[in-house]
Amino acid sequence: MHKGAKIAVGVVAAAVVGAGGLGAYYLVDAVASDGGGGSSHTEAAPAETGPPTAAEVERTARDFLAAWAAGDTAKAAGLTDDAAAATTALTGYRAAAHVEKVAFKQGAATGAKVPFSVTAEVVYGKQRSTWTYDSALSVVRGRTGTGRALVGWQPSVVHPQLTAGQSLKTDVTQAAQITAVDREGRELDAKDYPSLAPVLPELRKRFGEKAGGEAGVEVRVETAGQPASASTPASASTPSSAPKTLHVVSKGKPGKLRTTLDANVQRAAETAVSGHADASVVAVKPSTGEILAVANSKKTDFNAALHGQTAPGSTMKIVTSAMLLEQGKATPGKPLPCPKNATYGMTFHNVEDSENPGATFAQDFAASCNTAFISLAGQVSDDALAAEARDVFGLGLEWKSGITTFDGRVPSDSGAGKAAAMIGQGRVQMSPLNMASVAATVRNGSFRQPYLVDPSVDGRELAKAPRALPGPVADNLRSMMRLTALSGTGRKAMAGLGGDVGAKTGSAEVDNQTAPNGWFTAYRGDVAAAAVVPQGGHGGDSAGPIVAAVLRAG
Repeated sequence: MHKGAKIAVGVVAAAVVGAGGLGAYYLVDAVASDGGGGSSHTEAAPAETGPPTAAEVERTARDFLAAWAAGDTAKAAGLTDDAAAATTALTGYRAAAHVEKVAFKQGAATGAKVPFSVTAEVVYGKQRSTWTYDSALSVVRGRTGTGRALVGWQPSVVHPQLTAGQSLKTDVTQAAQITAVDREGRELDAKDYPSLAPVLPELRKRFGEKAGGEAGVEVRVETAGQPASASTPASASTPSSAPKTLHVVSKGKPGKLRTTLDANVQRAAETAVSGHADASVVAVKPSTGEILAVANSKKTDFNAALHGQTAPGSTMKIVTSAMLLEQGKATPGKPLPCPKNATYGMTFHNVEDSENPGATFAQDFAASCNTAFISLAGQVSDDALAAEARDVFGLGLEWKSGITTFDGRVPSDSGAGKAAAMIGQGRVQMSPLNMASVAATVRNGSFRQPYLVDPSVDGRELAKAPRALPGPVADNLRSMMRLTALSGTGRKAMAGLGGDVGAKTGSAEVDNQTAPNGWFTAYRGDVAAAAVVPQGGHGGDSAGPIVAAVLRAG
């Protein structure tokens, strides 16, 4: 043997791994000779046990964070003790939380726990934000036979506030904001104009982005089975289960939405209805259909001025008169007696059982005589009133006002139902918006669909009535409404209002009410308005002053 030569010792050992005796062997090369091609032998490598060493903790955390930062989800998940859960969470971090890029700064370990800081670039549409926060992971000994050091997977690795069943989601949290302004550019808000409280949120939802607004974007905690967006109605989640915001990507910015409202008229309308427990009023511009004011004394989500569906009483006689005049069944100066009672399918009466045997049709209209109109029910077809309401006054058409509205209902009917409809009872249903539009149609001579936001904002098409009022009929209606305003049932409310005026009162009986609903609709110049006071009694006394106050402001 040469001096200095090393003896190669070959030891071969085998260790069976696992309780099941799978026969898996781990071979280790023997110590080699000095390169002379000594024989190779093996020995068993025992599974690692006990807590991970400091070196293992540092290395495992480093490799995991590096793979996560590189977007290598498979590799990062493979370095955890729950690859399936980690894959889902890390994939969601990129896809659902919209993290485009992420970087980490690893801190000094305390035992098996490794803190790290996160710098994430969140990109959602045009919105971009840098999000920084601190988190931590723990390194554990894997449960496989190797005892490999792995990241102990928990949702809190992604973010410390995540627990089981939770993940991150970046999304729009509410509709784009708007700053609503009136026709002159004056800002409108619910604090100064409380009746607009149910209107402004709908305008924001419909026109926020079209008005140039940007929605807010947030990173939030999403719990399986619970809503993740703040735009979800409050009824869908309780405060305790509401999604938690972790980072605001963008607060959004409001767009400027010009409405057709007139701040002065709106303020007058708010004041006018405030004197009643329950009252609603709407004002429109006859020449264009622009809505100038919407007000309700009840401050609820239900907007009675736009959505109400109640019988309009004798204000409906405007439409009925248009039908009768067009068909030649009546003319303003033609005698049409007003008896105490009239029968057509059932017996009808006048308010306070009044009568005027020598009345003309114009006088019947101005005095709001029910029986005179009922006496002509047999001379018109069952669908005549419905056709007039739809084809001339646009009632029942699909109005696209820029906000949800009820657009009136005048169904065809026969017998007592037809007679009742002629005086605004039976199955006829209207809102103050509808009746303001009726008065506006008479003033203008043709229907202009009411709208709150100009159709050019979103490209919608306004409803159009098939035909206008014939000129002579429009003239006769305006003269009859003027007579009502100056010397008929509307004279008290309209007193002091000069210029081109016209009015019609109404008292609508409702089952189980001790007093009828009071209605009033009128115009002055290029402003028309209608109001209803539930259980207000005579429309001229209850709703009339409300309408007059609005007309003065216009």
